[in-house]
Amino acid sequence: MAPSRHDVLTIGQLAERSGLAASALRYYESLGLIHSTRTTGNQRRYPRAALRRIAFVRAAQQVGLSLDEARAALARLPEDRAPSSRQWDAVATAWQHRIDQQIAELQLMRAKLTGCIGCGCLSLTRCGLYNAADRAAAAGPGARYLLTRDPDTGPEPGPGPDPEG
Repeated sequence: MAPSRHDVLTIGQLAERSGLAASALRYYESLGLIHSTRTTGNQRRYPRAALRRIAFVRAAQQVGLSLDEARAALARLPEDRAPSSRQWDAVATAWQHRIDQQIAELQLMRAKLTGCIGCGCLSLTRCGLYNAADRAAAAGPGARYLLTRDPDTGPEPGPGPDPEG
């Protein structure tokens, strides 16, 4: 049985109700996060359950999950109705490890920022942010010293290349 016109939303209605731009909704659809049907005039129509899926994606992003992680979780949930408590518990349990990891990373960053900002040293030999000649690039993207060094006991960056040659 096809949904009635009262059970579906236009992209404008979905944008207004979800707080997202229509372009973001089209992007979410291209990623498979939400789905629409097309009218005979080729206009998108979204089931009301898309609002729940969008809220789920936004909650996932707020706790630091990527859109790929949100998509993987949504694949485990029903598309056309609210998940059962057992289904939701399975997804929430999977997220707990990821969230615990993120909390640990943030606590480490807080400790490092407190040490760096608190001391005010800006020392080129001790500072956890100093990166002469981009030596940290070999360790990967991001703020490598800030994310991987213990401010009290962590290894100091090695000497950079001699600027005099």
